[in-house]
Parts: sequence; structure tokens; C-alpha cells
Amino acid sequence: MSMNFKNIDWNHVTKFSQLVAIVLFVAVFGLGFLLGEKYEYHAFINAQKAQGVTAGQPAPPKEVVFSCDGKKTIEAVFFNGKANLVLSDKRNLVLPQVIAASGARYANADESIVFWNKGDTAFLTEGKATTFVNCAVTPMPQ
Repeated sequence: MSMNFKNIDWNHVTKFSQLVAIVLFVAVFGLGFLLGEKYEYHAFINAQKAQGVTAGQPAPPKEVVFSCDGKKTIEAVFFNGKANLVLSDKRNLVLPQVIAASGARYANADESIVFWNKGDTAFLTEGKATTFVNCAVTPMPQ
């Protein structure tokens, strides 16, 4: 049985061609999502390794003070995948670390409060507002 390709109407949309297009779209989208998730996971693991954290071994606590715009401050202690923050308005927050593409990100369960830290800079968002802006590490008094 040979197929005669001259008799095929290539410009005609059929239910089969629509189904194939939908399946290919979903497959490509799903593959992109899975690859993105894998990249995020490995970026998180590599960030942990860069900080000297190995499996089963907690990192020693790291204390940092950030000075922010408006004479605000954030005192942060990073330990066991959490950030204990003492804000200049006297609030104390303990936020678990969550996956971030770059830097470190700490958030409460509903992500209404998110603390971002990359290198010597940080900021804090509450809801849709950034409440602690342009925060930079200040030397710790010895």
C-alpha cells in the first residue's frame, strides 16, 4: 500500500490536526515547566553548597545588620534554612527559606511577607508594598 501525497490537502484543518497541535503545545509547555523546576532546584542546591551547607549538617548561624532607606534597619540571623528578623519597628519575624532563582528568599506560608537577600543587599515586602527598601549590610559592632 503506497500513499499518494499529491492528493493530500495540506491546508485543511481537521479534528486530528487540531488534536495533534494541542498535544504538542501541552507537551512543550510541560517540558519547559519541568526543566524550569529542575533548574530552580539545582540553583537552590548550588547556593546551599556555596554557603558551605552540606546534607545533614546545619550551617552555623550568621548575624547581619542591614541599614535601609528611611533610617530603618533589619537585624537578621540566618540559621537552619530560616531567617530570624528583628525590624526597627520592633517586630520579630521568623521566615523559612524558599526557592529563589537568585540570592536567598524567605517567606511566610502565604508569602504576604517576603525577605529577599542577595550578597550585601536586601529588601522586605509586605503584601504588595516594599516596606524596607535599599537595605545594605552594615558592619557588626565587635
